[in-house]
Amino acid sequence: MPFVDDAHIPIDDPRAVEAIGRRHGTGTWGRHDRTRDGGWVTFTTDPVRKDLAWLIRWHPEHGRSVILYRNADVASAHSYYLGTALLFRSGGYWWDGTTWYRPSQIFDWAREEYVRRRVPAATNVTVADLLGGDADSGTGHVLDIDQVDVDTPYEGRWLDDLAAWAAHRQTAAASLSLVKLSAPELTADQLLSLTQMAQMAGVAPSTLRAYVSRGEGDVPLPQATVSGRNVWARPVAEEWVERRHRSSDSLDQAVSAKVGATTLPIGVAELWTRFTRVFTSTMWENPDRRKRWALRWRTQHAVEQIAEELGWNVAISLDAIIPSEDLANTIGHAVLDEFVTGQKLHRDIHESDRKRAAAAGNPEPMYQDPNFYGIVPHVTRMIDWLIRHHPSTAAHTISEIIGEAERRLEISREVTESSLATALALDGKLNEETREDFLNRVFTPASPSED
Repeated sequence: MPFVDDAHIPIDDPRAVEAIGRRHGTGTWGRHDRTRDGGWVTFTTDPVRKDLAWLIRWHPEHGRSVILYRNADVASAHSYYLGTALLFRSGGYWWDGTTWYRPSQIFDWAREEYVRRRVPAATNVTVADLLGGDADSGTGHVLDIDQVDVDTPYEGRWLDDLAAWAAHRQTAAASLSLVKLSAPELTADQLLSLTQMAQMAGVAPSTLRAYVSRGEGDVPLPQATVSGRNVWARPVAEEWVERRHRSSDSLDQAVSAKVGATTLPIGVAELWTRFTRVFTSTMWENPDRRKRWALRWRTQHAVEQIAEELGWNVAISLDAIIPSEDLANTIGHAVLDEFVTGQKLHRDIHESDRKRAAAAGNPEPMYQDPNFYGIVPHVTRMIDWLIRHHPSTAAHTISEIIGEAERRLEISREVTESSLATALALDGKLNEETREDFLNRVFTPASPSED
């Protein structure tokens, strides 16, 4: 990784950095954002080399990192630094100012974030740690931007270049700058070759090599290159294998069965086997039907009759495909959860309005329950499906929702009914006449008129 002179970039001013790339008509780009730790991150296309871009990450305690990227990659890199990451090293190992973590590979879908796995016994390596030996700043190089060749492998003595960079900075802080991490898992005896990593994952080395060359398979970046060959830390390789075991394809394999030469999810395989047996019985085991395979019975009408009987076998097996009672119970919980979310949103909006009124010296607005709560289309479509396939079960479910909303959430029947009617009108498949007729039969009966 060569050192490049950044003197022509205003690295202390994020807005000025962004402005370089924002010049209209230049084919360049720039951006800056504040970060949650009180710092900022910014990037710009280099004004001289349009194929390269500068990214600067600043932290109020730990200072600044200036990194040169390919222009095509800098926007993605910018997003990585928007969180708590301050520095990336060794193929994705990252530092948050206190702790080093392994490359992010395992995604926690419940929390919607990557799992953080600390690097045991990791220590920081600074410029001062590395320049205590025979590094010669006089033979080192700090390149000008027009000398950078991203397609040529680095050549030279990197410690000499580091010494030249430190001398170029001419500040006491330069010797304290964090360069990389040191950890037991990054020692030479813990690094795996591509062949060893492929063996760990249960794939052919040629397959893994193809993944790497084509950018497929979510293969992590290597931790080092030794004699022109990529090598990976064993824990990084293990976590890549874990990621593969958590993939959609892997989950399908975990819950699968074979039907002949075809592998399918267990439920699909069971349905296929069930209806194969049912259809065979329908078409062959009944003597009156079996004779229809004779040539004189092969007419369109005869085929339509068989098709109708087969279709009927599927229709009456609906509960074997989708258990209606279980689905109804799930829908009930989903709708009540939507109401809880709606209540919180409505109260938050009221509280915001109240604070604004108080700040302006206006009377505090009176809290009023809404006329209805929104229900997301996914849940609404399942209510609609239940109505169309199991009307009586759907009616019972809707009544339970109305009652539970009233008892547990203190939502009136009128509001619950309005919420369901509005959602079904927006996202359901039933035509208006059928929908209203059904709901009129299910919703709260009208009170008798008083004389």
